[in-house]
Amino acid sequence: MKQNVNVKKLVDTAIVPTYGTEYAAGSDLYACMEAPVTIAPGETYMVHTGIAMEIPEGYAGLIYARSGLASKKGLAPANKVGVVDSDYRGEIMVPLHNHSTVAATIDPKERIAQMVITPFLTANFVEVSSLEDTERGEKGFGSTGSK
Repeated sequence: MKQNVNVKKLVDTAIVPTYGTEYAAGSDLYACMEAPVTIAPGETYMVHTGIAMEIPEGYAGLIYARSGLASKKGLAPANKVGVVDSDYRGEIMVPLHNHSTVAATIDPKERIAQMVITPFLTANFVEVSSLEDTERGEKGFGSTGSK
């Protein structure tokens, strides 16, 4: 399924998101900066993409780590998963956090994260005095693992 999503370049050198393969779920987001930036271990740097989007109503853009960047450089979004709402029209930025023990450098036009555009439901939360019983009940963390 394909959907048109309007993208506005805020800077001439910005790169419109691309998909690495025909069946990729996430589109690559690119760093839009004039010079390389080095992120020290344990630090976070807000990386500009130079783009804004018009995500359709009923959809959200979820920003995830790129597996190669995370595994090779230790860089991943600081908020784990970023959420871009359909009514947001500002620049998409990615707070990259260095989880490694060595400094890591981001180069201009480097792929820094991936965005999955996905539909979502808006819930009508209804307060009730009791909930329907299930076999699991209140068993929490780790309760469904093997014995």
